[in-house]
Amino acid sequence: MIKMRYFLDISFDGTNYYGWQIQKNQISVQEVLNEKISLLLRETINLVGCGRTDTGVHARQFFAHFDVNNEIDKINFKKKINSFLPEDISVNNIYSVVPNAHARYSAIMRTYRYYISLLKDPFIRKYSFYYRYNVNIELLKIGSSIIKNTKDFTAFTKTQGGQKHCLCEIYECTWTQKNNVLIFTITANRFTRNMVRSIVGTLLEFQRGKFDADYLKKIIDSKDRKMASHSVPPYGLFLEEVKYPTDIFLESL
Repeated sequence: MIKMRYFLDISFDGTNYYGWQIQKNQISVQEVLNEKISLLLRETINLVGCGRTDTGVHARQFFAHFDVNNEIDKINFKKKINSFLPEDISVNNIYSVVPNAHARYSAIMRTYRYYISLLKDPFIRKYSFYYRYNVNIELLKIGSSIIKNTKDFTAFTKTQGGQKHCLCEIYECTWTQKNNVLIFTITANRFTRNMVRSIVGTLLEFQRGKFDADYLKKIIDSKDRKMASHSVPPYGLFLEEVKYPTDIFLESL
């Protein structure tokens, strides 16, 4: 029997989860979705995600694929699965894709944003990092331009990540400020484990004058995680967007 492959466009609040991927004795987003979709479709479903988000990290857009024996009524599926899921996970859309489409390996671009609150705000405390120090936006922009021209991110990668290499193509690396929220946006073809939070932590130290631009380049060239600064907390990080070649979809997006 030929199985059909589908992509799910998902959003989740990562506060209550130990990341995307199934872990022993810990609740994950993947586990919840596998369980609920299997129940709805009455067959065992094993989702494959577009990446691995760490504990507490959020996603406005996260893709996962799965295979089923029978064609899915997409409208009814979306309504029913969202009634099954907890309030902190939603399925935004479901797409028919070609059989070899892969949520992780077919992705060509990913965008993350890290949110920093410059004032203590209890209403966004789960979704931004409250930063108590003054901010020099010009130095942050200088630092981000250095990061944008970087290819090897070994110095910003958690060694237990399991990745074969730490080479990434950066398409965007910017800082913007909206009212009292500072936003770091980074877009690349791929990311290594802990990379974004490590970069943000290092750039925040750079803009405080802890080291200069030459030393930032030295950190990058060292390929030593111990040289970079501590990672910022996970709850300020969002996977914002994932892009794929249009020809893997069997319908218009």
